[in-house]
Amino acid sequence: MGKISVVGIGPGSLDDMTYRARRTIEEATTVVGYKRYVDLIAELIDGKTVLDTGMTQEIDRCRAALKEASAGENVVVISSGDAGIYGMAGLVLELLVKMDDSEKPEFGGVIPGVSAMSAAAGLLGAPIMHDFVVISLSDLLTPWEIIQERAEFAAKGDFVTALYNPRSNKRVGQINAVQETFLRYRVPETPVGIVTEASRTNEATLISTLGEFTKEDINMFSIVIIGNSKTKKVGDWMITPRGYQKREPGL
Repeated sequence: MGKISVVGIGPGSLDDMTYRARRTIEEATTVVGYKRYVDLIAELIDGKTVLDTGMTQEIDRCRAALKEASAGENVVVISSGDAGIYGMAGLVLELLVKMDDSEKPEFGGVIPGVSAMSAAAGLLGAPIMHDFVVISLSDLLTPWEIIQERAEFAAKGDFVTALYNPRSNKRVGQINAVQETFLRYRVPETPVGIVTEASRTNEATLISTLGEFTKEDINMFSIVIIGNSKTKKVGDWMITPRGYQKREPGL
């Protein structure tokens, strides 16, 4: 039998890929992933077998990867960011545990990566220094009513909230609904950071406010970070205090 591993390649640039992720990819014979993400690591996979598919073909992709691993190949399934955050780790494991032992390849593990949220937060300054929530606004796999309920709890609980998949060509109204929810609990001046294509060629970063941020250019490759009641904009940075200065007034 071969081996299958799930690798988070980071947000985009090879500079933001972990050493362990890079080594695992270099040792693999077969690389499987969404074509856009495969293209991001093109210089690492020359000469390897590459199986890439389009969006919404995740099950076919993972089954093909497991088949290759069962045939003796050293396979990596890649996800952008961290493979365990809206990535392929869960699906690969769900399919792997259902396989007959006679066909089951070795599992090389989930290799974590720098998430898009972490990359966005670093570009904005320090917006997630305190408790935070991550919510995807895509309703392809989760009913919108559940997403709305989770957003309500996050807003009411005063969590810093990072939004994945905030807007697409077909899904334009959900971000406005979330804005309305948060405005019931936070002032319009609350800082909101928007980072698009973090760590990639067309990277763009800006800091807006809760009352105005939906007017900005936001798409599927954006991460939106809504501050909590203590978050502030200081110069070019968005900062959520942890409370260290309360403990040490002289700092």
